[in-house]
Parts: sequence; C-alpha cells; structure tokens
Amino acid sequence: MFLIGGIPGATLGQHVQERPDRPNILFIICDQFRYDCQGITNPVVKTPNLNRLTSQGMRFSNAFSPIPTCCPARQSLFSGKWPAQHKGLWNYDITLPVSLFNEHTWSEDLKGSGYSMGYVGKWHVSPEKTPLDFGYEDYVSDAQYQQWRKQQGISPAVPALNGNRWMGGRDPAALEQTHTHWLAENAIGLIKKYAGMGKPWHVVLSLSEPHLPCNPVQAFLNLYDAAKIKPWGNFPDSFVHKPYIQKQQLYNWGIENYTWKQWAVYVQHYYAMISQADSAIGMVLNTVHKMGLDENTVVIFTADHGDAGGSHGMIDKHYVMYEEEVHVPLIIKWKGVTEPGSHCDNFILNGLDLSATIPDLAGFQFTQSRGGSLVPLMSGKHPSGWRKFAFSNYNGQQFGLYVERMIRSSNLKYIWNLTDVDELYDLKRDPWEMNNLISTSQYQDSLKYLRAALYTHLKREGDPIINWVGEKQLLDGKKQE
Repeated sequence: MFLIGGIPGATLGQHVQERPDRPNILFIICDQFRYDCQGITNPVVKTPNLNRLTSQGMRFSNAFSPIPTCCPARQSLFSGKWPAQHKGLWNYDITLPVSLFNEHTWSEDLKGSGYSMGYVGKWHVSPEKTPLDFGYEDYVSDAQYQQWRKQQGISPAVPALNGNRWMGGRDPAALEQTHTHWLAENAIGLIKKYAGMGKPWHVVLSLSEPHLPCNPVQAFLNLYDAAKIKPWGNFPDSFVHKPYIQKQQLYNWGIENYTWKQWAVYVQHYYAMISQADSAIGMVLNTVHKMGLDENTVVIFTADHGDAGGSHGMIDKHYVMYEEEVHVPLIIKWKGVTEPGSHCDNFILNGLDLSATIPDLAGFQFTQSRGGSLVPLMSGKHPSGWRKFAFSNYNGQQFGLYVERMIRSSNLKYIWNLTDVDELYDLKRDPWEMNNLISTSQYQDSLKYLRAALYTHLKREGDPIINWVGEKQLLDGKKQE
C-alpha cells in the first residue's frame, strides 16, 4: 500500500494480477492537445476516430498533466516520478540546462517481460538517449521524417498571417506525405511486423501535433471557417489581481494587441490540425481492426499537456495552471472495461497513473511509480482511497524562473505562486478562471484547507520547495496578497 495523494492517510493498493493473455499495448500521445478540443467535449471539432474510440472504451474526464511542459511531462510518464524527483524541471532544449534523464523506466521492464517494442515520432525525453536506450527495439524519429521530406523536395508550410509563423499555416504536402500520416504509416508497419512474432507488442505513436505552429493540409482547413469560430469565454482577460508574468507573456510574444479575428485564425488551424491527427490515428486503429487484433489490444490515447490557444489572450503554455494547459484528454479502450462508452470522473495524475497502469495491464508492477493503476476504475471498482484532488506543478524558465504548484478539487483550484500573488478560482461559478478569489473573505476557510492539503502532498513527495518558507506560506498563511 502507498500514498497517492489527496488527503492525509488516503491510500490505494497497486492492482496487479497475472495475465496469461497479455494484451498488445498501442499508446498514442499527442502534444499540446486541450481537453475541451475533442469531438466528445466540443462538437465543433471533428474527431470521428477518437469519438469511436471513446464509444468503445472509457473516457477519463478529470485527467491532469503532472506538469504542463513537454519534456518533464514525458519524463514523468516513463519514470513514474514527479519532476522534482526525476530532476527534469523544464524543457532541456530551451534557455537553461537541466539534469539529464537517467531514470529506470517501465518500458525497460516491459521489454524484459517479453514484449516487442517500437516507438514512432516525437521523443523529447532525453537530449542524449533515444527510445532504443529505454527498451524499444525500433525507433522512427521526427528527424527521419524531416530528412525524408527534404529528399522528396516538399516545400515548407505557408504562414497564414504575415510575420507570425506561430499562428499557423498550410502544409503544401499531399496528405500521405504529411508528418501525421507518414508517422502513422510507420506505426502500422511496426504493428504488422510484430504481429507475426508470436508475442505481445507495444507500439508508441507520438505525434507532435497539434503543438504550434499548426500547419494542416488545405482539406482539413476547409472543415473550419475562422469567421464562425466564437471567442473563448476567457478572451480577453484584464489580469486584474493576477500574477505579473501572465500579462507580461503577451508582451514577450508580441501578441498584446491581437484581436479575436487574428486568434480565430489560430484556432481554425488548431482545430484542423486536430482533425488531421485524428485521421492519422484512424489509419492505425483501422489497421488493428482489419488484422483482427481488437480483442487483445489495449489502446491508450492521451496528451502531455494542453494549449492556451487564445484563452486569456495567451499563446502556448508556461507560467499558468489554467484548465486549458493542465486538463488533458485520456481515453483507454480495453476488453476489461466494464461499460464501454462510459466515463470516469476520478482525478487522474495522467503520466504518473499511466506509468502504473501499463505495467498492470501487462501483468507486472512498476514499483517506483508515484501513481495508481487505472485498471480497477476501468473494471467498475471504486477504490475508497482514491485521491480527492488533482495536482500539477511548474518550474518555468522560458522567460525567467518562476515556480508554482497547483491543487484542484471538484469545484476549487488553488495555485501557489511562490514569488507572486497566489490564485484561487471557483470553477463552478467561474469555469473560465477569470476572477482570482485569493483575497475574498468567504473563501478563506477553503483556502486554508487547500493550502494544508497541498503542503501534505508536496511534503510526502519530497518536493524540495517545501522548506521553512513553504511552511510559513502554506501552513501559517504568511503570504502577501
């Protein structure tokens, strides 16, 4: 038994059993995919293949990234540890150096248990080591695609707005030549290769889409009319009584004067890129079906974190814990799901829980995981010790060092900003997180409770920011607001 977070004393035992018919495991991960931009959560967005996957499995409606930044989120996924534990605090390829990733991973144990292992697409886990160093036998990289594309003489994307390529553009390539579909074909190739080997296989399809800049082909752009895309409910944001860095981000990016007309172009390209990624995912799912592998193949779809995409007038992620950045999609199709098409509202620490779930599905325990297996939840069980909160953290460096920690209950979210004003949002009354209630008198008891619960969690996980200053701010309330 071990602690998995929520309230002091909450425990959950690892669910592991022998599986004589060990399933194949197809793991699909996208980069910067918002929870509210799936077809199942946003009918404007066309994702027929993900919708079908949802109808066949279980959707987790409260999955949260342990850290809304690419590298450390993926490092947490493979190590099962929080960033402060695996020492990957931020993206290793931006601005400041960080410790190299040298953790033991569940993928190595999966290989050792007899699985055929293949990895296709974005890695971003280690600057020096590849998936081949962590148990995978085959690796098709993004760099290989770029080399192939250059050899084919395919022109680069055409920007949609002059002067800012980050807002998206159009890919002139044929659909089968695009990054999404080229990677999907390679994933299909590995599945066909492994299927004839007589042992279970694990294939990762890791798409960098819909990470900005989004450059879909014209056919998917045609699905969306920028003029008809309505503003997010939190566009714009005045940032009154919010941390300084939030409004400063707009100036850093040079987007402080962007109107919704400009942002609608971004969202159009973002939606189109999601639909294109969905098309590529559908190719792989259809192959699994046609090969008769559905019954014994687990399919997991998720993302490392979300995307601002104009919410609060912001772009990308960094320095915030808004729902758009931390709330991620998670769908699992498995024959053990008691009610296909159902959804689970339990709080999920996305990468950490998956680091316990994948080994559990394969029949072994990954003991270093700080998460809990989702197998009981999919099997219709309701563990009494499941966590009551979601947690996330951030250690920023892109525009300067900035540290924050988040705790979220069903209706409240508290963000501890160590060097600026804290944030408290009532998600029932203010789902768009516009009004910072940190100084509002009627919320002070709730604030005290959340601060204590956050302190307990961080202390338990050995987060180094919990020192005498943390005690003063979180337990003693010595925080200037």
